[in-house]
Amino acid sequence: MNIGEAAAATGISAKMIRYYESIGLIMPVARTEAGYRIYREQDIHTLRFIRQARDLGFSMSQIQELVNLWQDRSRASRDVKRIALTHVEELRRRANELNEMAQKLQHLAQHCHGDHRPDCPIIGGLSSREQVPVLNDAG
Repeated sequence: MNIGEAAAATGISAKMIRYYESIGLIMPVARTEAGYRIYREQDIHTLRFIRQARDLGFSMSQIQELVNLWQDRSRASRDVKRIALTHVEELRRRANELNEMAQKLQHLAQHCHGDHRPDCPIIGGLSSREQVPVLNDAG
């Protein structure tokens, strides 16, 4: 299958497939005499693996580690689990940061009249040298 067909089969753009090859995430595939890439089912399987890992938010370096472990039949599952749990902690940290940002913005928006006047606590909060306070629902 050519790169367009591989892209359609995996949901990864042709540009990203070429990028993955350029950084060594996937091995270079066979080419026709005209230079067109030819993808085998195994290549498609690897691309789908990468797509699933990207969908879960793994970084490119984590995906490289996971691909290497996936292809290493003598791997220890603890190595895979370590990567996954490290990523879970990172996701939780980012979720907490996003929640805090949402709370700050919600606080600013609640104090904005949203009318014709130019006075706006949102703009004031963004331009302030001080941190916008985070108040919980009770505060």
